[in-house]
Amino acid sequence: MNIKDYMQALGRQAREASRAMARASTNARNHALLAMAAAIRRETAALLCANREDMEAARAAGLDEAMLDRLALSDKSVAAMAEGLEQIAALADPIGEITDLKFRPTGIQVGRMRVPLGVIGIIYEARPNVTVDAAGLCLKSGNAAILRGGSEAIRCNRALAALVHEGLRAAGLPAAAVQVVDTTDRAAVGELVTMREFVDVIVPRGGKGLIERISNEARIPVIKHLDGNCHVYVDDGADEAKALAIVDNAKTQRLGTCNTAESLLVARGIAATLLPKLGAMLAAKGVELRCCGESLALLRQAGINAAMLKEATEQDWYEEYLAAIIAVKVVAGVDAAIAHINKYSSQHTDAIVSEDYTRVMRFLREVDSASVMVNASTRFADGFEYGLGAEIGISTDKIHARGPVGLEGLTSQKWVVLGNGEVRQ
Repeated sequence: MNIKDYMQALGRQAREASRAMARASTNARNHALLAMAAAIRRETAALLCANREDMEAARAAGLDEAMLDRLALSDKSVAAMAEGLEQIAALADPIGEITDLKFRPTGIQVGRMRVPLGVIGIIYEARPNVTVDAAGLCLKSGNAAILRGGSEAIRCNRALAALVHEGLRAAGLPAAAVQVVDTTDRAAVGELVTMREFVDVIVPRGGKGLIERISNEARIPVIKHLDGNCHVYVDDGADEAKALAIVDNAKTQRLGTCNTAESLLVARGIAATLLPKLGAMLAAKGVELRCCGESLALLRQAGINAAMLKEATEQDWYEEYLAAIIAVKVVAGVDAAIAHINKYSSQHTDAIVSEDYTRVMRFLREVDSASVMVNASTRFADGFEYGLGAEIGISTDKIHARGPVGLEGLTSQKWVVLGNGEVRQ
C-alpha cells in the first residue's frame, strides 16, 4: 500500500462527504445515529469476540495494564456505546442555529450562525469506544471524520466501522462521512496531520508521547490535552465522610484514565486526624503513597504499611501515574493548595472538598484548569457525565474548546447579515 496515496484518497472522500453532511437534515443524521446504536446492540457478541482477539494480541505484545484496561470491552461498555449514540441523537442540533441577531442603525441585522468545522481527523490509542463516540459526535455536528485507531484495537475498530457504515447507509448518507484508516502503518498518522487541504482539525487521544508527537508534527489545528495530573484538595473545612468517599473514587475507581486523581493535598489543620484515615484506605487498596516529609511522618506515626510509603521527589508533583500510585502533600491551606495546583497541575481537572463557601468560591475562580469541582470526584470529568452524550476528547487548551469536547466544540460560528436592500453610505 502506498500510504500517501491511500491517505490522500481518504482525504478527498472525506472533504466531499463533509459537504453532504453539512446540508444533511437533522432527521437524517439522527436516523443514522439510531441505526448505528441498534446495529451495535445486535452485534454485541461479535464485537466482544473481536475485542478478545485484540486483547490476546495486546497481552502477547506486552502492553501495560493501563493500556489493556482502556482496550477491554464488556457487555456493559458495548451497551454504553449504543446508549451514547442514542443520547447524541436526542441532543438539540446545533447546526444552523443563529444567535445574537441584532438590528444595526443602518437597518441590517447581524448575528452568528453555528456551522460544522468540516473534516475532523481523530488519532487515538486503545479504547474502541472512541470509534463510536467520535463517529457519533462528528455526524451529529455535521462533520465528516477520518479515524485512525491504534493497532492494538484494529479488529474491533474494523467491526465497529462496518456497523457505522450500516447506519449511514440506512439514513441515505455517504459512507465516506466516517472512514476508519485500515492500516496500522504509523506513516498514516504523519500524512493525516499534514493534509491541510482535506482536514480542518486534528483531535489526538492517547498517551502523552502520542499527543506530543501530533502537536509537534501537525500542520493543522489540534484540540488536545497532554496528560491528566488531577488533584483532590481536602480543606480543613471538609466533611470527613465526603473526603474519604471522594478520594477513594477519584483514585481507585479506575486507575488508567486521564481524570483519575494523581495528587492528594490535605490542609494542615485537618491532616493529623484525616490523613491517616485516607492513607490507610488507599494503602489497603494497594495504592503507593509518595509523600512530602510532613505527610510521610504522619502516616508512619499512624502505622500505615511502610511498604506503601515512599518519599516524594519534585517530579512526583508533576506526574500522571495511570497506576496505583498517588502523590501526597500537606499544605497550609487553600492559598497553598491553589498555588501548588496552578504550578504542577496539567490543567485538566482539580477538585476541592470543603464546606467553606468562601474557600470553595476562591478555588473555583483561581484554579486554572479545564474542569474545577466542588465536593465531587474528578472521575466526573467526562462528556457523558456532563450531559454531552459523549465526548471526542478533553481539551486543556484555552482557545476554541476547553474541557470535554462535545457537539459545540466540533462547530464554529460565522457571521451572518440579513438585509432588505440596504447599502453602505
